[in-house]
Amino acid sequence: MATVDDVRRQFRNPPPEARPMMRWWWFGPSVERDEIDRELEAMAAAGLGGAEVAFVYPMGPVTAPFGSPEFLELVGHAARTARRLGLRFDVTLGSGWSYGGPHIGPSLAARHLHWDRREIGAAAYDVPIVDAWPGDEFVAAYVGDGPAGAPSSYVEVPVRDGIIRVPAGGQPREVLIATSRVTGQNVKRAAAGAEGLTLDHYSAAAAEEHIRRVAEPLVQAATPELLGSVFCDSLEVYGGDWTPAMLDEFAKRRGYDLRPRLYELLVGTDGARQLRIDFGRTLSELYEDNFLKVFQRWAAGHGVPFRIQSYGEPPATMSSYRHADLFEGEGWGWTRLPETRWASSAANIHGRPVVSAEVWTWVHSPSFRATPLDLQGEAHEHFLSGVNQLIGHGWPYSPSGGPGLGWIFYAAGALDDRNPWWPTATALFGSLHRLSWVLQQGVPVRPVKIYVPTYDAYAARAGHAEPLNLYRVVRQLIPESVPRIIREAGLDFDLIDDDALAVLDPSDAPLVVVPEGTTTPPETSRWLAAVEASGGQVVTDISTLAGHLPPPPIQPQQDIGIVHRRLADGDLYFVANTGTQPRTLTFPHPMERWSPLSGKVTVTRTTTLAPYEAAVLTPAGLEDDVPEQRERLDGAVQGDWSVAFDGERRPVSLPHRWEDDPALATYSGSATYRTELELPDTTDHLLLDFGPGEPVAPGSEPYLPANSYRALVTPPIGVAADIWLNDVHCGSLWAPPYEVDLTDAVRPGTNDLRIDVHNTAANALSADRHLLQAAADVTAEFGRRFDLQHIEHAADFLDSGLLNRPVVVRRSKEDQSERR
Repeated sequence: MATVDDVRRQFRNPPPEARPMMRWWWFGPSVERDEIDRELEAMAAAGLGGAEVAFVYPMGPVTAPFGSPEFLELVGHAARTARRLGLRFDVTLGSGWSYGGPHIGPSLAARHLHWDRREIGAAAYDVPIVDAWPGDEFVAAYVGDGPAGAPSSYVEVPVRDGIIRVPAGGQPREVLIATSRVTGQNVKRAAAGAEGLTLDHYSAAAAEEHIRRVAEPLVQAATPELLGSVFCDSLEVYGGDWTPAMLDEFAKRRGYDLRPRLYELLVGTDGARQLRIDFGRTLSELYEDNFLKVFQRWAAGHGVPFRIQSYGEPPATMSSYRHADLFEGEGWGWTRLPETRWASSAANIHGRPVVSAEVWTWVHSPSFRATPLDLQGEAHEHFLSGVNQLIGHGWPYSPSGGPGLGWIFYAAGALDDRNPWWPTATALFGSLHRLSWVLQQGVPVRPVKIYVPTYDAYAARAGHAEPLNLYRVVRQLIPESVPRIIREAGLDFDLIDDDALAVLDPSDAPLVVVPEGTTTPPETSRWLAAVEASGGQVVTDISTLAGHLPPPPIQPQQDIGIVHRRLADGDLYFVANTGTQPRTLTFPHPMERWSPLSGKVTVTRTTTLAPYEAAVLTPAGLEDDVPEQRERLDGAVQGDWSVAFDGERRPVSLPHRWEDDPALATYSGSATYRTELELPDTTDHLLLDFGPGEPVAPGSEPYLPANSYRALVTPPIGVAADIWLNDVHCGSLWAPPYEVDLTDAVRPGTNDLRIDVHNTAANALSADRHLLQAAADVTAEFGRRFDLQHIEHAADFLDSGLLNRPVVVRRSKEDQSERR
């Protein structure tokens, strides 16, 4: 395990493995070698670590249909180019999501149990078994005494010669007929040539057929030695609760026959709860055995890690992750239970030191609205949820020189070099790289465990809108107050489920929270008793939780999230301000503060985090720093201001908002502001301070869904800037505190100040009719495969330009105890 000195030494220039990556959407596929090379080179130049290729719907003429020799050759070329550039290269094992395609017929497709309910009279009925849809398979029929919906028990009806023979009986009665039916779900957002049914995730034969027809050719085309991992996106096999082998598998795994009691999945009986638990457990085990393990074994045979977002439908448990190599989540919310926490808890419990997240999935919708501050703020939320590897969502492949802005994904940010703020991307990704790497060092300290009520989630399947999505049902069963109380107290937690207890020593769980009313199987009850026997606490009354929490290592403050990592000889703390107001932390002893932006280290007893700012802290052995002295130099900015767009310079008054000029309302790009500074001959530090920015009320963009992250600050710079003094680059700004150190470029007397301000591409997007036409053309040729979400709001609430007058601030140089 690394020491504090080891980590400090590498913090400024960490190894490349922790760099953020990008999901790289290939539309069509319509890709060319030269553009592949150009985009990979742009990723490398921006400090990204690599690309995860995802093959999705067309945006223009298809040049290499999915699976064709031309397509596979381009995949191989991209893998080789990435290796040449020092980039990691991952492939998604299919097009769109979830896995499937034209090779999946009804016998291998996802299935659900379809129920036909009919009220009948006293007469006997002979009902022919009719396949209403291709692939229908009769399972069983039942009859119960009483009107529709009233019987509490049913008996199985005999079937002979393809006829359901309902005997005569009382009046009225209800007949239930169960049919195994193909769900009909097709692959979402499929590329040309990849259309077809979603495969049965409970069938090893279906998984093996997909490997043979899709995954194996992809991996061979890329060359296994060139792959960082192979990837499976989130599980979205809606309603898939059946497989042809279910009755045999249930009897083998649960020890009793499901068929006579199958109706209890639909009808409440005294024994229905346990049967539903057993049924859910069987589905989870079949998913693990016949999908996860099959793909992991195959990938391991090629020496390639298998990475997955293992949540959704089928009902993956948290510990289902253990059958993969690399665990990935998505979703932000450091005081909540996003999918990210499902993945990071599984990674910690099951010994995976690196856990990734699909980040920026819905960031400040629509595409091109996202600012570097939005990206930074959401990334910090993922770090606070236990993630230490970022997979950006994402980078749309788009031919150079096309009309308008080019191609974008239907949702999510377009995070590529078409953004005017891209000159600041290298600094942004560099800071996130440092944080990802430092959060991979040592081990996480999470003293609280929250028990996942898996059995209750299985039993509750009939009462939820998404009964097969175990993660979402569990999230409803754990009170929202539980994670919030823990995190706002300055502590961290892991989720644990029944399978996790096999590898978690009860003595390593000092505090376990069990939601009130939770059902625990006998083995779990014994484990919880062992926790208490070893001196730990089991809390079931949530109202008392705060009183049971241990003291935090750092005194918490509002909006401040804390992640604690233990190294071989000390502790590291990642701290992030998630709110719109500055927050100050005070320590009883000196602390080193490591800057993610610069890599520099300072020593302090008090540190202030600006809105959406983060830092790394560790106890220091040095003396306290002297309180900082700051003095505003009101006479420093003496010259008039000018601005230039595309070389044409004109006088300007500050603040200057581009959208106030009709000629600039749809302008996306950069502008250069200039003035002169009169600066003294001094040994003090001189800063250029643009002001704090203005908080924005939540809900000010009402069209945004709850999962679309945006930083609630209107910056004084719209939206990012590079600052030059006397032609020396002093820094890039996109986030609070909006100040840059001029000291190294200062000369006594007159100094030339240049501020290159970059906005977003949303202004241009609002006027781009080519993109709308491309979407219409795709729909006309290939059918409706996507909608450009929220694009009508591209021009809402835009603020571009230099929105405040900067001032020069003198800071006492000797007040800074820096170590490089």
